[in-house]
Amino acid sequence: MGATSWVRRSTWRWRRNPLRRPTDVLEAWVWTAAAVAMLVAGALAGWLTGSAAHAALRHTVREQQLHRHLVSATALRAAGRGAAADHEATTGREGYHRVLARWPGPDGTWRTGLVPLPGAAAPGHRFPLWTDDRGRLAGRPLDAATASVHAALAGAGAAVAAAGAVQGLRTLAVRRIMRRRYAQWDRAWERAGQTWGRADAGN
Repeated sequence: MGATSWVRRSTWRWRRNPLRRPTDVLEAWVWTAAAVAMLVAGALAGWLTGSAAHAALRHTVREQQLHRHLVSATALRAAGRGAAADHEATTGREGYHRVLARWPGPDGTWRTGLVPLPGAAAPGHRFPLWTDDRGRLAGRPLDAATASVHAALAGAGAAVAAAGAVQGLRTLAVRRIMRRRYAQWDRAWERAGQTWGRADAGN
């Protein structure tokens, strides 16, 4: 019963009845066109954006996998309380401990620097560390699964944005239709007022 009532309310503009106005038909066409446009534009924008993002991220994955290297670093001592250590502490992630560590570079030379670790490390503790081609600290390289997730999110965002743009245009169109409808009502009431009470008003 509820579904039938909803269908009847949703499709009354398409059915012939004496109360249906031209603006009602126009509004129904606007709703239909907007629904189709949201589906098409949303799907197209999502696919194009997702595909472009996926291609770019796959390139990033290949570059990072090629130019980032996992080495074994050795903790030397906890970071001191000097000015340099204080500066590093302010830029580190909360909950991480900074230790002075030593690790091999790609050219075989040893590098030394402050490294953030999720826990305290005693001197001599060995841990994995990502570096770039020059032996500098680098983040973990992006993997294919994470890249796919980011691309999917980008595509979904583009689809929502495209659908929102179509919805905005539909709202503007419906407002113009409503203004046109109100203007027609005003003219109808004006004509009715001019003939109100006249004996020949119905002729």
